[in-house]
Amino acid sequence: MLTDIEIASSAKMLKIKDIAAALGIAEDDIEPYGQYKAKLSESLFEKLHGKEDGKLILVTAINPTPAGEGKTTVSVGLAESMAKIGKNAVLALREPSLGPVFGIKGGAAGGGYAQVVPMEDINLHFTGDMHAITAANNLLCALIDNHIQQGNELKIDQRRILIKRCLDMNDRALRNIVIGLGGKVNGVPREDGFQITVASEVMAILCLASDLADLKARLERILVAYTLDGKPVYAKDLGGCGAMTALLKDALKPNLVQTLENTPAIMHGGPFANIAHGCNSVRATKLALKLGDYCITEAGFGSDLGAEKFMDIKCRFAGLKPSCVVLVATIRALKYNGGVPKTELKTENVEALRKGSINLKTHIENMHKFGVPVVVAINRFESDTDAEIAVIEEVCSEMGVEYSLAEIFAKGGEGGKDLAQKVCDTIEKKKSDFHVLYDEKLPIQEKLEIIAKEIYRADGVIYTAQAQKALKEIEGLGFADIPVCVAKTQYSLSDDPAKLGKPQGFKITVRDLKLSSGAGFVVAYTGDIMTMPGLPKLPAANLIDCDNNGNITGLF
Repeated sequence: MLTDIEIASSAKMLKIKDIAAALGIAEDDIEPYGQYKAKLSESLFEKLHGKEDGKLILVTAINPTPAGEGKTTVSVGLAESMAKIGKNAVLALREPSLGPVFGIKGGAAGGGYAQVVPMEDINLHFTGDMHAITAANNLLCALIDNHIQQGNELKIDQRRILIKRCLDMNDRALRNIVIGLGGKVNGVPREDGFQITVASEVMAILCLASDLADLKARLERILVAYTLDGKPVYAKDLGGCGAMTALLKDALKPNLVQTLENTPAIMHGGPFANIAHGCNSVRATKLALKLGDYCITEAGFGSDLGAEKFMDIKCRFAGLKPSCVVLVATIRALKYNGGVPKTELKTENVEALRKGSINLKTHIENMHKFGVPVVVAINRFESDTDAEIAVIEEVCSEMGVEYSLAEIFAKGGEGGKDLAQKVCDTIEKKKSDFHVLYDEKLPIQEKLEIIAKEIYRADGVIYTAQAQKALKEIEGLGFADIPVCVAKTQYSLSDDPAKLGKPQGFKITVRDLKLSSGAGFVVAYTGDIMTMPGLPKLPAANLIDCDNNGNITGLF
């Protein structure tokens, strides 16, 4: 059996100018990075202005398990399958972060015969967007410390600097550090720390900005610190936001690549969904809607995280209205939710599947709360039995949704034709009545209560003393009437990763709140979620190699 990278390496890619031409994009409107990837120019946005949008399809999933669900694989395969049934669909995905690539999760370019290529480029440096975001963020941090070193005219309280440096790598040793050591010329000593680039507010800003002017305005609004007398300090007070914009001007342009079957894919931005808002850029999605009759996009992790934030943050800000949700699950993952150990998931267990299907039902119910029709995509494995498939059919019938057994990993677009047709039929027959879950003008506590009760199925929300203090400060700054972005474990509907299925009788504990004033939302931290992940005992990096001819192996 071929590995993902072996499959990707043998792909017959088209030149990126040909992929663009098939979408009606002139060669002058692309900025090639080699032969197989390109930036889409600002002039293209202007040329497509006024063109009618296609239908927006969101791909999400049940809570992830060690068994794997294959959400990105289904997203890519659905785009390939749309082409197989004669539909013009454009894929819009997030860019991978180097942290997971070298850590435990792996890349984010799909798998098997449903991948986005060139896979090695996409999963490594790609077009340099992650590096640009890292540089812009760290420039702002350097400006803060330089201001303090040069006399601290703003009287910044070095104990209350809110922004951290960032790095696109899992490195737990950098979570908490001390900087400025080595004498007066090396800066003022203070406690600092790093977060992973995809958790930075600069990443969120890039993904939510509508254009270059909006990007700069959002950067200027970043709350970076407080003064010694408790007044807020914003990025604009330090200067340098023009320089940050200069670093990000090319990164703001979406990237065009292709699938293994030469269907178009736009990849841009990559915030994590468990510690950020989990969606690709607004600009990429809007561009895909103009270029295709269907835009297939994805939100990170389960629907309780990525999809909720897609609806309540991204759609709210961008005026997007999804026509259909594709909810990805596997029979193996549902059995895991029913209590089956990972080592026994290939063995038929109808009873455990019935028990674990409560997780699938809850995610379907959650998506219906936004008024959007749902199609369930079962990522099929050889170990799935007829008796187990019958349970899925029964569950989906009970919930009033279509389901499809997708064999996309093994067969590419051919294996998802039934799914593609059912998605198109659902869009035609079931009108979307999309609406957000809460009114952003509500107090922060009420918004969190709604998310906790309606989406996580919690009994309520508990606030630590630190969270209560932060809440009072945020409201005092006049930022109470913006959406909430919850940082929570992806493995459970609750804030405890060990509680599978549909947990009951629990409350969500908010341990801290942080204002992302440039992005336009408040981040609520729950559980032990950290914004700088660590590497596992056996990092994926140990399995990756590059021979003397530049051929990469072990990337998957």
